[in-house]
Amino acid sequence: MSAMSLLAAGDPLYQHGVTWIVFLIVAVKVLLGFGICLISVTLMIWFERKVISDMQARIGPNRAGPWGLAQTLADGIKLFFKEDLIPERSDRIVFKLAPFLSLVPALVIFAVIPVGGTITIAGYTTQLQVADPPIGILLAIAMSAIGVYGVMLAGWSSGSKYPLMSSVRASAQMISYEAALGMSVLTVVLISGSLSTRTMVDVQGGGPWHWNVIRLGVIPFVIFLIAGIAETNRPPFDVVEADSELVGGFHTEYSSIRFALFYLAEFLNTVTMSAIVVTLFFGGPSGYILPIPGGTIIFPVLWFLLKTVAFCYLFVWLRGALPRSRYDKLMDLGWRRLIPLSLGWMLLVAGFLVSVAWGIGMGIVIVVGGLVLSRAWELGSEREFTDSAVLPPVASRLIPPRLVRDQTDRGEGEGQ
Repeated sequence: MSAMSLLAAGDPLYQHGVTWIVFLIVAVKVLLGFGICLISVTLMIWFERKVISDMQARIGPNRAGPWGLAQTLADGIKLFFKEDLIPERSDRIVFKLAPFLSLVPALVIFAVIPVGGTITIAGYTTQLQVADPPIGILLAIAMSAIGVYGVMLAGWSSGSKYPLMSSVRASAQMISYEAALGMSVLTVVLISGSLSTRTMVDVQGGGPWHWNVIRLGVIPFVIFLIAGIAETNRPPFDVVEADSELVGGFHTEYSSIRFALFYLAEFLNTVTMSAIVVTLFFGGPSGYILPIPGGTIIFPVLWFLLKTVAFCYLFVWLRGALPRSRYDKLMDLGWRRLIPLSLGWMLLVAGFLVSVAWGIGMGIVIVVGGLVLSRAWELGSEREFTDSAVLPPVASRLIPPRLVRDQTDRGEGEGQ
């Protein structure tokens, strides 16, 4: 299949080849997508400040513009004119490149998200989506992984120990949660039969009972949401920044517009992650359409906007309500809980797609495997403290009481 036929299979804009009108429409969609991203980030920063201030009985931004809407713009202008500092011991090229490695992937992810239905311009029908490649969701996952490289290289190139420790945390966190996130997406691919984000939305168009969050049994959605929060370094998984012990983390040495790019990428990742959750599990722009002129264009966009704002609010709510997770707890959640659970649920979905008998058999295998893993972890935890070393008093607060008693009893027995 040629490249043009692949494009035409996704977006009807390319069914009759590429003309100057098609090129112009694509250019307009790219510019509109870029503008929507910038506006959404501005509103998201204002929205987060207002929601958290309301949770904490504060006022929030209220000086720059009506209701403080221009506060983000004022902050951006201030950062643009501040002095751009580059540390003496930094790798200057990588130090300057890192902010773009965080921002550009977030923009590319938004390009494959369907925000509405179709529209006809000058006789050409096109989707309200910048691009619909046949491997759209794989491109989104790949861009999500590349975005972490910006954080990692920013910390490594700064020439300072605190950003370096943050970059090490970022790489470990990415590896821990990328696997669980990928397997939860794979369950959606299995039930949708396609890697195209538009196809994933179309198969959920029959109503809320056809949404993947219900068809897949909620578990993949919960796994994806937790892994997505960790991938975007949002609280309670913001151990990469961790102001209390890492002085701001990977961007400690950044200032001016480069710091603003990281700030922009963080909030844009929040918006795009919310949009991906809506696309994969909640039908994207699908929803009830009133029979009014232009309803097939307006209402899908409104449904997508309402769903995305709801998840943006969830991200803000978690930030205002939960404390930062301890780093070892973060790693334990990723490796011991989410990865086995996502793998087991993916195998269960694949089994039931083959037949009911295969699904039941796969369920039995998953339960037995889960019991074996649980017992293995329990034995491993018990053996971590079987040495006869004397435990300092502070260890009693970090080790389960039963293991401390076993250590004490063993020491007393050896003394006698």
